[in-house]
Amino acid sequence: MAAKIAVGAQWGDEGKGKIIDLLSRNADLVVRCQGGANAGHTVKIKDNKFVLHIIPSGVLHENCISVIANGVVFDYNSFIHELEMLKENGVNPLGRLFVNPFANVVMPYHPEYDRAREERRKNKIGTTCRGIGPAYQDKITRSGIRLIDFEDEDFFKNKLQNLVETKNDEFEKLFEEKNKFSYDEIYKDVMEKYAIIKPFIKDTSVMVFEAIKENKTVLFEGAQGTLLDIDLGTFPFVTSSNTLTGGICTGAGVGPTMIDESVGVIKAYVTRVGNGPFVTEDFGDEGKKLAEIGAEFGATTGRPRRCGHFDMLIAKYAARINGLTGWAITKLDVLDSFDKIKVCTAYEYKGEKLTEFNPVPHIMEKCTPLYEELDGWNEDISGCKTYDELPENCKKYIAYIEKHTGVPVEIVSVGPDREQSIFRK
Repeated sequence: MAAKIAVGAQWGDEGKGKIIDLLSRNADLVVRCQGGANAGHTVKIKDNKFVLHIIPSGVLHENCISVIANGVVFDYNSFIHELEMLKENGVNPLGRLFVNPFANVVMPYHPEYDRAREERRKNKIGTTCRGIGPAYQDKITRSGIRLIDFEDEDFFKNKLQNLVETKNDEFEKLFEEKNKFSYDEIYKDVMEKYAIIKPFIKDTSVMVFEAIKENKTVLFEGAQGTLLDIDLGTFPFVTSSNTLTGGICTGAGVGPTMIDESVGVIKAYVTRVGNGPFVTEDFGDEGKKLAEIGAEFGATTGRPRRCGHFDMLIAKYAARINGLTGWAITKLDVLDSFDKIKVCTAYEYKGEKLTEFNPVPHIMEKCTPLYEELDGWNEDISGCKTYDELPENCKKYIAYIEKHTGVPVEIVSVGPDREQSIFRK
């Protein structure tokens, strides 16, 4: 690995945290490039479980530098909370955790906008209400606040004063709430917390560029998943950033020619949190079984995840639009007790057979999954240490995914712990 990208290949919650943690062992830098505190990466190390929303999971390796790059919308409250959690568990990231000064900041008014808009939507999106969308909206309309703005006190005071006045005016007109936000309270809160954050701020684009030029190993971690991409996901049931490998370059400030490999993290079945279409969702006993065995609850919200069968159309789509060079398949052990394993290989839409994924919700809602069934292995694989130890039918399932996507499976996760992982190369 020189410069490698790891991205989610479904609707998020694929187990990226564990895979990124594994790949971080051999990385000099781990870089988070987009999204905000609406992401949740869970890493289990023996009896300790770390849930990180904004800080890259590479921070758990003392030999690794972690970077929050310019493409992230920076939630300073989440950042400080995670710093405290890490320190309580004996992890002090000062000197090996850096934040780009050009990252836009999630301000206190952003979550309020998020909640107010979601409450008034007739068709709920299922947002986490962390203020991510409104923060990106301000970024795109060129009215966002960036970390670097805090450095010039006079400039920042003037900008914040104007923004608070504008936000109060908007909020009153849109949601009939007067004087919702206080300039004095926000200024005091932000500046107190900026003093904690300031030692971590550095131009990370230069740092990443120089690391790659020096042949150091750099891992770029994606947040959320392919189908939540603002452009190519199941819009409008998506996040507010580009979650694909293509979004990594602008989000980290590096050129595409500097990337060597891209691995897609994919669950052995499919889950989704929030609203939106889900063709292979199983509302019956098998869906409930997947949820129970897989402990399917969101790391950020705690919401139960919707569960369904593996969708090959999604896998092929993710492989194509991300330019994937390898798969990391997670939660394969959840399928241990299934006699038959369903795989969706096509959709039926108005009497027509579709073999390519279509991300348009009103089309997906009218699609019926067409399944092939593979024999299960009915054997506990959680203790397998090598690929050869896996049951024959388990290896056939992996080979089936490789054949239909044209992408090799490089990592197989057979349990939640770090050590329950099999590398094939």
